[in-house]
Amino acid sequence: MLDIGTGDGLFVYQCARRNPRKFYIGIDASARPLEKISEKIHRKPAKGGLSNVLFVQAAIEDLPADLDGVADEIHIHFPWGSLLRAVTGAEPHLLRELRRLCTPEALLEVIIGIDEERDAAELARLGIAPLNVAAIERDLRPAYANAGFEITERGERLPADWPDLQTSWAKRLAGNPRRSLIYFIARALRDSTPSGVKYLS
Repeated sequence: MLDIGTGDGLFVYQCARRNPRKFYIGIDASARPLEKISEKIHRKPAKGGLSNVLFVQAAIEDLPADLDGVADEIHIHFPWGSLLRAVTGAEPHLLRELRRLCTPEALLEVIIGIDEERDAAELARLGIAPLNVAAIERDLRPAYANAGFEITERGERLPADWPDLQTSWAKRLAGNPRRSLIYFIARALRDSTPSGVKYLS
């Protein structure tokens, strides 16, 4: 499982603790928030160390080729900056960057929390229109299909109804009643394998 834009890595770390038979990779463009948890995973198991998690510093524009075709799941929670622009379909080649990481029929989960008033300047800077369920159907479904994904589920929730997302950022954002949560889940299409990618067994 890959968590892109992992921030402080808390979501990946907690998932890895609950599921020791699965391997987790947290990816973020900034290494600083990951310093503490990166040290923690190398401790002895009794002190919180884990052998089934890895953290990688990388931006969405420069994901390592070593990750091609390895992901059964990709999670992107509360993206910002270039990552937000990528998942909202503004730059189609970045969606293809995500697709090359996937095994056939891998799942991609994207959760976006936007306050249209507070975040208006950043949305304008990125060239992104406010996102809602209708926009997912109208704009994102064809964009993701062109990149090799099928959006299978989408919806919206208010902060009070948010799922139990184990991330520090989710806890901060949940205190803003104006911030809605838009989510969608997509499946990597089996017949859309990027050329040159070899899937690992």
